[in-house]
Amino acid sequence: MTSNNWINLAQDDETGIETLHAHFEGHAYDPHWHDSYLVGVTEQGVQQFNCRRNRHNSTPGNVFLLEPGEIHDGDAPEDAGFTYRMLYLEPQWLEDELRSVFDEAPANTCLTFASTLSTDPRLTQATARAFEVMHQPELRIVRQNALNHLLQALTSNLQWRQKYSQDPRLPRVAHMARDYLHDHMHHNVGIDDLATLTGVDRFRLNRAFKSAYGLAPHAYLVQLRLARARRLLASGESCADVAIALGFADQSHLGRWFVRAYGMTPAAYRKRCTNVPDR
Repeated sequence: MTSNNWINLAQDDETGIETLHAHFEGHAYDPHWHDSYLVGVTEQGVQQFNCRRNRHNSTPGNVFLLEPGEIHDGDAPEDAGFTYRMLYLEPQWLEDELRSVFDEAPANTCLTFASTLSTDPRLTQATARAFEVMHQPELRIVRQNALNHLLQALTSNLQWRQKYSQDPRLPRVAHMARDYLHDHMHHNVGIDDLATLTGVDRFRLNRAFKSAYGLAPHAYLVQLRLARARRLLASGESCADVAIALGFADQSHLGRWFVRAYGMTPAAYRKRCTNVPDR
């Protein structure tokens, strides 16, 4: 990260929505995912990122849309870098709000974005306005009105997708290994444990897993831990306690991975979400 990079983050207590205003030059962050829906707008420069097996270039006025679990990275291909505003929408909040918009929301479905980038000026305006009122103190009724406009603008970019327990397109061994990592993310899991579980050698397992989820098992496990770390830090847990609870070697180990994924230290993230200094 360069010395010109900066991040400004806040969190709304009522909705759980996080708002992020940031500027990056050069390499911004490594491949990672979030467990929230991301709705952001590029303000300045070219925001380059890989997602859904494609490279995207978001320019000023573009809205970028990422679902929970979608792996993405971030780079600035131009010297001046890029600046963007982002809203992190809690999945349950978004689904509850949008189901109230539809007279009959489909049963057993979840929300998915139709595309990763949008040039819809109505969505751009609604995203920028929602960020503006959520990122700083504003009347509750004003914030709710801005969110309503955002939800209405999002409806043309969202689809209801049937939920499934397993995607038949992906290898069974990848599913088994992924489920095991979710259930044992706090443990010191080895690739040999996953190979024994799935009944294949570790090389075939690595290939199948990376083909299915875009990351090798060890990198996927780190992302699981980082996503959980964000929630624990935002709730006020200390960096040291979070590192221990999630199986990192120590606080600095957590910090190194956290900065690579999110561009800020765990302590800075915790402070911005809670206004409480780290213990």
